[in-house]
Amino acid sequence: MSDATGRTTEPEIAEGVLSILAARKSGKGDFSDLFRVLPKVIPFTPNDLEESSSRPGEYLWHQRLRNITSHKGAEGNYITEGYLKEVDGGLIITDAGRERARPLAKL
Repeated sequence: MSDATGRTTEPEIAEGVLSILAARKSGKGDFSDLFRVLPKVIPFTPNDLEESSSRPGEYLWHQRLRNITSHKGAEGNYITEGYLKEVDGGLIITDAGRERARPLAKL
């Protein structure tokens, strides 16, 4: 489901990240890896595939994925909610995140 701009929402992207990381024993993923794998989990819209104005050469959905870390502290953010933790260059799922993602783990 997309938002009013026709883009996949940040929570939808975070749910996709949870499903990917929950399927891994290490629970870790760096951003370059998540950029490669997330399109296999989420059917991105044409608007998601537009180039970011602030990061030339990067899709808008890449920016929304990075927002998981840049918006930490905001209500509803998956780091703030305790489902993910920021690690150098990426994310790691927490026990609470694994519990939330259990029904999503399909990879």
